[in-house]
Amino acid sequence: MNILDAKHIFSYRKYWAQRFGTAQELPMSKTEMDILGWDSCDVVLVTGDAYIDHPSFGMALIGRVLEAQGFRVGIISQPDWHSADDFTQLGRPNLFFGVTGGNMDSMVNRYTADKKIRSNDAYTANGEGGKRPDRAVNVYSHRCREAYKDVPIIIGGIEASLRRIAHYDYWSDKVRKSVLLDSKADLLVYGNAERQITEIAHRLAEGEAMADIKGIRGTVHFVKQVPVGWAVKDSSDIDMPGKVMKPKDPYQMEEQAVCDEKQTDMPRQASLNSRISNAQRAKTVIRLPDFDTVKDDPIQYAHASRVMHGETNPGNARPLLQKHMQRYIWVNPPPIPLTMSEMDGVFDLSYSRVPHTRYGKANIPAFEMIQHSVNIMRGCFGGCSFCSITEHEGRIIQSRSEDSIIKEIEAIRDTSPNFTGHISDLGGPTANMYRLACKDEKIEQACRRPSCVFPGICENLNTDHTPLIKLYRRARALPGIKKILIASGLRYDLAVESPEYVKELVTHHVGGYLKIAPEHTEQGPLSKMMKPGMGTYNNFKKMFERYSKEAGKEQYLIPYFIAAHPGTDDLDMLNLALWLKRNGFRADQVQAFLPSPMSIATAMYHSGKDTLNKVSRRDISNMSIPKGIKQRRLHKAFLRYHDPKNWPLLREALKNMGRADLIGNGKRQLVPNWQPKEGGKNDRIKGKSQTFRTQRTDNKQRRAPTRRGHDSNL
Repeated sequence: MNILDAKHIFSYRKYWAQRFGTAQELPMSKTEMDILGWDSCDVVLVTGDAYIDHPSFGMALIGRVLEAQGFRVGIISQPDWHSADDFTQLGRPNLFFGVTGGNMDSMVNRYTADKKIRSNDAYTANGEGGKRPDRAVNVYSHRCREAYKDVPIIIGGIEASLRRIAHYDYWSDKVRKSVLLDSKADLLVYGNAERQITEIAHRLAEGEAMADIKGIRGTVHFVKQVPVGWAVKDSSDIDMPGKVMKPKDPYQMEEQAVCDEKQTDMPRQASLNSRISNAQRAKTVIRLPDFDTVKDDPIQYAHASRVMHGETNPGNARPLLQKHMQRYIWVNPPPIPLTMSEMDGVFDLSYSRVPHTRYGKANIPAFEMIQHSVNIMRGCFGGCSFCSITEHEGRIIQSRSEDSIIKEIEAIRDTSPNFTGHISDLGGPTANMYRLACKDEKIEQACRRPSCVFPGICENLNTDHTPLIKLYRRARALPGIKKILIASGLRYDLAVESPEYVKELVTHHVGGYLKIAPEHTEQGPLSKMMKPGMGTYNNFKKMFERYSKEAGKEQYLIPYFIAAHPGTDDLDMLNLALWLKRNGFRADQVQAFLPSPMSIATAMYHSGKDTLNKVSRRDISNMSIPKGIKQRRLHKAFLRYHDPKNWPLLREALKNMGRADLIGNGKRQLVPNWQPKEGGKNDRIKGKSQTFRTQRTDNKQRRAPTRRGHDSNL
């Protein structure tokens, strides 16, 4: 397969409704439709976010892409889900409803890592909480079906993307079915969806039935039986999970004949254990353990996770099949990444770059953060086990051209009413992966490594930062641009490969503080996170301090760390706390691990096994999994060792760990042996330190809404 073989998304013949032209903003009411001269919408997008017409927000991006194809697109934003009334406000869509929970998973948006309800919502006017339901994709889909029973429903966005197969759900502490079943939708679109949604819309517009739209990359649908010509390969042939407990064989298919259209079991002709020749490989589907098996068996869940993550490279991924009761879901391989010209086309569309006029002067926190930032790429090949970016956007970097990026900066300068000459970010999921790729396309398409930089940087990876340096220099030379900051997360193990880049960054693009994410100091947790050791951090720190001094600037590194990650024990957190104290860091906020659906670390959390290696029942060793509330609070307390509220808990823990020597008032001791009066000032803490704020809670979906929460699905 050549990744360049996919049809260009802007090469389709435009739909007849293109005659209505481009809307200044996509309509959210019948009145706005009337002004545009529309009698109906071809597509209605339902979202859990406020509608902001900016390419960092999924509903705007997909809406504008469909508009560019000639379709009339309306937006239903944050509807009242208690009835179907709000879902009829734009009338019956001619083609389909597109449903998304928003730029963030609705459960991550609504709850903290301790399962407490959040009081605010960055994607809502004035930050008001409670404007979206739990499991928004399911609820919105049900209301759409209630409003118009015969209209196809397509679900997408990060919430649907990460729930495309049976998945562990942290909030209910159980394995849930694919969201395709729970939502009762017709089709699920996962990953970046421009290519899929464009093809689907045109095929529906040409009169094709929704039930016949199958086999599109980046989609999940139901099947009654394995299509003719396809072979089925058992997942245990790829990654044996160990001896399966008798008497039930989780891979055994019922040997029943296919007698009519209602038959749901696989036909015998699709043998599970038959050998697959190389010629058949392109027509082979991998059968995962079924839902009834993985929901009750953590080992089989971990096995299914390992197999699924091995089928994420668009160059070699095979379809996946998973039975849910009497139905089968078919997960097609990931979408073909967009080319540079396609990326440019998507970001060059006619976005107003501001919230819909309905919101008036209301403040939308996520918009305030990103209104003067520019997304230069998507995807991440870091493969951090706790992160959902790779599962959603893929590991192949898709970059915009330099000209397209410069054009957007100029548009911000010339049109944004609040622009003061400062670009808040030139970045993406990772700040410095722009135009980085495998040196050989054939090697890239054959590779199954989960990360290109762990345990070390792959020798086939091009780490040349020259295109990024050139972009930085051209951007800051633009008239009217006073400062360009880099706020996206920096992959410092890549940065140290290019001292010239570090110098450029430190000299011109740091606003006093630079945030990076070592995540931990101890090798045990780091190996489970798939993150580099602290030696790499120290190398980068030396470069950062050297170039800051040469530039005559006083600048600081702000490191982020995760508490309670799988593979972390109390001693690991103690050592991290001691490192923080030695280096004078005091975290104002801390990040606790949240098991987001489908991530590798979530499989570790649920199974208690290191799923980066083969899992087996015979392996009696278990990882340290901080699950209990008390232990999770202790791990967070170690990160905030300086907070008097945490001292009683830390003193108790240190005594239990045999480290009472760390209790006292000395410089080398972690917590004092006294407790301030409640409400009193803590005047007795002495010594220089840096108090730093973070915006990270709950893994990467809440670290900078534009980049970590970016959702170009539905």
